[in-house]
Amino acid sequence: MTKLVYAPLSNGRGMKEYKMRRGEHLDDRMPDLKGSIEDYFGEVTGTEEWQGHELYVVGDPDNPVFERIVAGAAEYGSKKDKLAVHFEERPAEDVIAEGNADAAADAVDAKNEFLLEATGRDAKSRRDSLKREVEDDAPDY
Repeated sequence: MTKLVYAPLSNGRGMKEYKMRRGEHLDDRMPDLKGSIEDYFGEVTGTEEWQGHELYVVGDPDNPVFERIVAGAAEYGSKKDKLAVHFEERPAEDVIAEGNADAAADAVDAKNEFLLEATGRDAKSRRDSLKREVEDDAPDY
C-alpha cells in the first residue's frame, strides 16, 4: 500500500466530516472501515494523511463517475470520531461523452448508502446537521 500526498487535500478543501447518530460510534457501525470502503467503491490503493488522520485512498474507483475517493476515521481523542470523506468526481461532460451517464445515479446511491451505513443518518439528516454546524460557527454581530 502506498502513502500518497495529494495537493488539493493538503489544505482540507473538499473534505467533509460526518458525525454519527447520538450514542453511536463509527467503529461500532463499521468495524472494518477499510473493507466497507472497498465494498462500496473499489480497492484501497493507499493511504493519505489529512490533519493528522490516516485516511484510505481509492485511486481507481469502480464507478467511472469518481476520479478518486479519500475516506477514513477522524479521531479526536476525548470527542467522538467522525467520518472524513472526499469524493473527487470527474467532469459530467466526460462521463456522458464516454456513455456512462447511468453511472451518475449509481454514484449518488453508493455515496448515500455508504454514508447512511457509516453514520446512521440519511441525506436530509446529514444536510441539517451540516447546516447547524455552519450556523454555530457563524460570528455573532
